[in-house]
Amino acid sequence: ALRTGASCAAWLVAAQAMMPRALRAAFARRPAGAVVAHEPFGRLEALAPGAWALVSTPFGGDRTTLANGGIVAGRQGVVVIEGLFTAAGATWLARQARALTGRWPTHVVVTHHHADHANGLPGYRDRGDGGTPPRVHATEATRAAVLARTPPPDAVLASAMADAVVLDGVRASTIDLGDRALRVTPASGHTASDLVVELPDAHVTFAGDLAWHGVFPNYVDAMPSRWREAVAALPTDAGARVVPGHGAVMDAAGVSTWRALLAEVEQAARRAHAAGTTAADAATAWTIPASLGEWALFGPAFLPRAFTAWYRELDAAR
Repeated sequence: ALRTGASCAAWLVAAQAMMPRALRAAFARRPAGAVVAHEPFGRLEALAPGAWALVSTPFGGDRTTLANGGIVAGRQGVVVIEGLFTAAGATWLARQARALTGRWPTHVVVTHHHADHANGLPGYRDRGDGGTPPRVHATEATRAAVLARTPPPDAVLASAMADAVVLDGVRASTIDLGDRALRVTPASGHTASDLVVELPDAHVTFAGDLAWHGVFPNYVDAMPSRWREAVAALPTDAGARVVPGHGAVMDAAGVSTWRALLAEVEQAARRAHAAGTTAADAATAWTIPASLGEWALFGPAFLPRAFTAWYRELDAAR
């Protein structure tokens, strides 16, 4: 997979044959709220007044959206979270926003640079009425990574990213919607360009690919110790709901299990590294503890990739 662009997309074709049927079904039957729209590629769940989560379900082969996202509406604007994988996916989400709120999105926040979270941005321009498209909000790291892709992004995507509102890469920013505000906090770990989007009045957090649920994560651009630190800041109090980058919406127990999975990978990698075992051999020998439940593994490269990321960091610390 290309570090800058391929992200989750390249391996989902192989994943379909490897994904247990029971797990596919679990994603389909675990909505966190009322389902207000449903397509083969995903569903839109109501989490709170004016807040919806897009849960993508690409395991049957439809990758229109591929990653999760969301909609947040306020008196003075409508925010969509993520550019998604295809322009058709972004247009679908924008049309859902208009159907639910009466308005086309005014803002779009991209949590990081991977293709399944950014490539669909041109679809938000397909309003059908000649109106103003939403303004992209992203960190400079995200903008630069998308613009530097090989092959280059298409002209519309490049224009959208070149004109993006650049969010602070160190301090949290606020998107004011009049009667409510989104808090957008920079982080790193999954990539160098992660963002966490919080809606405090609804106790909802959009974590991007800093969080995964039931799907083993992609470590291709990971900085594992920073990832652990970023995940430690995700909420686990009663009533909190976290929308991961992939998988069903998480409650506090889901976040705790996610943290435990990252810790198990770290402990196994540290032990193997100290013993002089290669990353490939360590990955072959390791299995996800049954106590953490069932996690889909999207292809044979994913465990070695996780151990390789940890070895890279441990070698650098010597």
